[in-house]
Amino acid sequence: MPCALGRGGVRSDKAEGDGATPVGPMRILGVLRRPDRMRALATKLPQATIGPRDLWSDDPADPAYNHQARAPHPFRHESLHRPDPLYDLILITDHNYPDAIPGRGSAIFLHRWRSPRYPTAGCITFAAKDLHWIARHWQPRSRIIIRP
Repeated sequence: MPCALGRGGVRSDKAEGDGATPVGPMRILGVLRRPDRMRALATKLPQATIGPRDLWSDDPADPAYNHQARAPHPFRHESLHRPDPLYDLILITDHNYPDAIPGRGSAIFLHRWRSPRYPTAGCITFAAKDLHWIARHWQPRSRIIIRP
């Protein structure tokens, strides 16, 4: 499946804000979805819904770094409830999660791409139909592998 990777390339020494996709194997641990835009998926992965107050911390100083948070949140973060469709379906990877090391990269998700092969801030993005296929067919022991 065609995908897009980080504008900073792929790196084995991923750091917060470098725009790179981390090298190595990653598992998909769960699914987040916008219930106002899509129904529950038939998937073997745990899934949860996201709403207007749902955020993801990308601030290394935050005790909740690289974890979901709720607004209001005093640390730097990104909103999971976007006006565009990019985060209607998010597949959470195990990169630096759940035991996050501050500064080693956050919010490395699989999600819908902005346009074909448009670079990301580090995520792995796909066409909507391919992302949905991955979510429906992913097995708990499957991995995505990013190579240099």
